[in-house]
Amino acid sequence: MTETPGRTKLINIDNGGTLTDVCVIDGDRVYRTKTLTTPHDLSQCLFDGLVKASREIYGTNNLLELMRTTHSIRYSTTQGTNALVERKGPRLGLLLGGGLDRARLSRDAQAQELLDAIVGERCEVLQAALMDCSDDEAAVRAVNALSSAGANRIVVVFGGPDRATEEARLKRALLRAFPPHLLGAVPVLYSTELDHDADDARRGWTALLNAFLHPSMERFLYRAEHKLREHKAQNPLLIFRNDGYSARVARTIAVKTYSSGPRGGVEGAKALAAHYGFTRLLTMDVGGTTTDVGVVEGGTVRSRRRGAIEGIESSIELCDVTSVGVGGSSIIRVEGGGIRVGPESVGSAPGPACFGLGGTQATITDGFLVAGLLDPQSYFSGSLRLDVQRAVKAIEDHVAHAMGLGLDDAVVAMENAWVAKVANVLRTTAAADGTTVLAAFGGAGPLVACAIAEQAGLSRVIIPRLAAVFSAFGIGFSDVGHEFAQPVATPAEVADVRRQLLAQARRAMYAEGAELDECRVEESIEQEGTPAAALTVRVVKPVPHARMSGRFAVEYHEAKTADQRAVLCGGQRRRLPLYRVEDQRAGSRASGPAVLEEAYFTCRVDPGWQFEINDSGDILLSRDTGTRP
Repeated sequence: MTETPGRTKLINIDNGGTLTDVCVIDGDRVYRTKTLTTPHDLSQCLFDGLVKASREIYGTNNLLELMRTTHSIRYSTTQGTNALVERKGPRLGLLLGGGLDRARLSRDAQAQELLDAIVGERCEVLQAALMDCSDDEAAVRAVNALSSAGANRIVVVFGGPDRATEEARLKRALLRAFPPHLLGAVPVLYSTELDHDADDARRGWTALLNAFLHPSMERFLYRAEHKLREHKAQNPLLIFRNDGYSARVARTIAVKTYSSGPRGGVEGAKALAAHYGFTRLLTMDVGGTTTDVGVVEGGTVRSRRRGAIEGIESSIELCDVTSVGVGGSSIIRVEGGGIRVGPESVGSAPGPACFGLGGTQATITDGFLVAGLLDPQSYFSGSLRLDVQRAVKAIEDHVAHAMGLGLDDAVVAMENAWVAKVANVLRTTAAADGTTVLAAFGGAGPLVACAIAEQAGLSRVIIPRLAAVFSAFGIGFSDVGHEFAQPVATPAEVADVRRQLLAQARRAMYAEGAELDECRVEESIEQEGTPAAALTVRVVKPVPHARMSGRFAVEYHEAKTADQRAVLCGGQRRRLPLYRVEDQRAGSRASGPAVLEEAYFTCRVDPGWQFEINDSGDILLSRDTGTRP
């Protein structure tokens, strides 16, 4: 595809449950901003963020010029992750056949719980004997039963060697009985059209999860793409997927958006590890609703060929990111005499009590405000003023009074519970060793990274300069790519299947604006179950990337203090030196206890820790002053 002169900017957007981050890369210059996520219309926060970004770049709202000079817009989201964590989605109906039954899918307690949440009692099983007949009344009755039970999407999963043939036959029968042009027609989705995985339960779960995520993702993404066109965007919106590649909306399936936001952070961490030579980087991306933990080791993102979604094995390869419902907006309450953190979140609407938008539940954001760590005037670059009294009331009503504690003791108990939950995820994801560095990012990632690292047995933490928008920055390292797979029963079939897959790849990349000979083509054969093997073809179109620079200095300087801040630290209120990151020169360092702050994040440097800032604004926290990156 011929590039148009003047279109140099790369726009990366990461849509989270509480905040939406925008990162605009223009050569060596990077502009970033944040806006509150608008769950009633996700396209609104997308455009709010773009308008704010144009103001950062041009000094005034100039979205038209920003669109005119942009090469590509890449978008990732945690909406799929958050929807599954909070069980918010359509009512699914499940139609099983070919010897499959509900027990095959609900093989353990975790799968049973999720099946109960997204399917409930809306499950029908077609007996094999019935499906051998030409009479399709049983299938029609099953679909009617599912619809009458409230299903607004139906997933069909057949087992056995004839699964694809039987699903195709059933599709023809149901299209005759329920033509899609009728008002109120319920969409029916077929598992073998999504994936050729020979494991029936795994393929069934992949189809169910895709159906669960599809409606909301489809509505939002097409609406966003349409609005971008209205604002003169020159190229189509690219969706960053959980396999590390990007693609047009029309070429993206919903389940591939699951955990795509966290994957963006891990892709950025991969570039960070390569730049600084870290052999093992443990990533901690703390947003408003979830904390996402991943591993980069030996320059490779840890992934699973059959990735787990909500602890259930799926058919797709996934970056090995563990998502847990604990973030800056997670609801903190007292249950059974102890503190429970999440997984429910107040999101951005109504948000933490201190936002003053109607929220009354206690969150860790309220706790850190009352602790003095967050400045109510400078939070969110000064664009969102925090209400201390609302935070105090929420903590007293939901934590302090219930536990018989004073306000400060309640805040300490909240922090301890919150830190313990995050640290436990780090420990279970990767055992700490002498080479492991923790990358702390996301809006809430740096806040108490020292305390979390210490509990997890880690002694070094890196906070990227773009920590607050690091997942958005990370998707700027992705190429456009697609993967196609098909089973092969005998070696003689390989050549013919390869031709079919390459034809699919050619059509897909043409839709992305590239010819196949402009792309990198990779193929592999995997032996797994029946049929005997599967041939996979991956095709990748390189596109402009973000860049990373900076080094940690050999010559050090005492960091420049801006002020002092009264902060609850170690159970006591103390006046700590405040260091503004933007005011520091390369090589600046100081020891804790202290507070580090920049426009979009705050970090408490605990006693026994020190920090140093390099020429790119990246921050290294360390308990071992002799260890250099």
